[in-house]
Amino acid sequence: MWNPAQSLAERRAAGLERRQRTLEPVDGIHARVDGRELLVFCSNDYLGLAADPRLQKAFAAEADLSGVGSGASHFVSGHRPVHDALAERLAAWLHRDRVLLFATGYMANLGVIDALVGRGDRVHQDRLNHASLLDGARLSGARLSRYPHLDMTQLDARLQRNPGARQLIASDGVFSMDGDVAPVAAMAQLAARYGAALMVDDAHGIGVLGRTGGGVLQEADLGQDAVPLLVGTLGKAAGTFGAFVAGPADWIAMLQQQARTQIYTTASPPALAAATLAAIDIIEQDDGRRQHLQDLIKRFRLGAGQLGLRLLTSRTAIQPVLVGDAAEAVAASAELERRGILVSAIRPPTVPVASARLRVTLSALHEDRHVDQLLDALGDIPALRRADEAASAGGAS
Repeated sequence: MWNPAQSLAERRAAGLERRQRTLEPVDGIHARVDGRELLVFCSNDYLGLAADPRLQKAFAAEADLSGVGSGASHFVSGHRPVHDALAERLAAWLHRDRVLLFATGYMANLGVIDALVGRGDRVHQDRLNHASLLDGARLSGARLSRYPHLDMTQLDARLQRNPGARQLIASDGVFSMDGDVAPVAAMAQLAARYGAALMVDDAHGIGVLGRTGGGVLQEADLGQDAVPLLVGTLGKAAGTFGAFVAGPADWIAMLQQQARTQIYTTASPPALAAATLAAIDIIEQDDGRRQHLQDLIKRFRLGAGQLGLRLLTSRTAIQPVLVGDAAEAVAASAELERRGILVSAIRPPTVPVASARLRVTLSALHEDRHVDQLLDALGDIPALRRADEAASAGGAS
């Protein structure tokens, strides 16, 4: 017999209960929570565009013209000229033939994988891939193989075992909870060697990495011949909402016919598409935001190292501070909030057992003084320091 109350109590006792917070935005990096203004270090608004006046103006102008909602799916009556304009703009920016728009990144990954593979096929994924990629493989009915994080030797071995099967490699570009970058060049080489398809979900790299914000594939100089399927989301660096898959014309045409999560859902509001067009112009032309963000990342990592904080190997805006124990991570997050800083505690099952963490994310709107304020607060929490550092501090007191 199901007992939801018991399940909730068990999660609460293990320190794994999730709390939904209500935030009242103050500006791009401050929010009011329970009447207190907090400095936010847990948003994915990496370039600070979500509240940019240029996006707001574009959104309002299209809403005046087209209304708030699209009213139907793309194949019925929900597809508007601004959707075409956004797809064409994304394709040109990312140097790909075509783009297919999706309502969310989760729906994009479910729809793409389910359209590509089925029973008898193989899907190879990094063990730390986003839940949407893993769920897409499960939904498809294909056999899912999860190789150890970033382990190309293991991926090679698994591809080699199935020479006659259709095989898909799917990976995050930037891993959302660790912040490290997939070895996409090595993955492309393996895909070519074994005739596998390759799909990269660069939700956290698009806009942030690369010469013009083209993400991890631009950094690695990999085009659509090497990586046919590039998935990106618009609710992070672009500051709006929605997602897309970009690639060769025939791949995208096939997905348009077979991706159920795109076919059978209402098209995204045209005003969002207009705001995203404004965001892409800023991302492509304003490298100063990316450079400032990189400077902040270096400042944070240098200061965190000096404090003895346990960081992961990340060069992106995602800078996890390892805690280990879930309850201690929650306590550390609460202490930061007491000091006026909002950082989320990430616990299992989102991350592996005994690897609970504070997921610090940086924005181009942050300034040096904000990073220093965060470091000062983190440095005052003993549970966050490495064992040798904590012992040294304890001995000196």
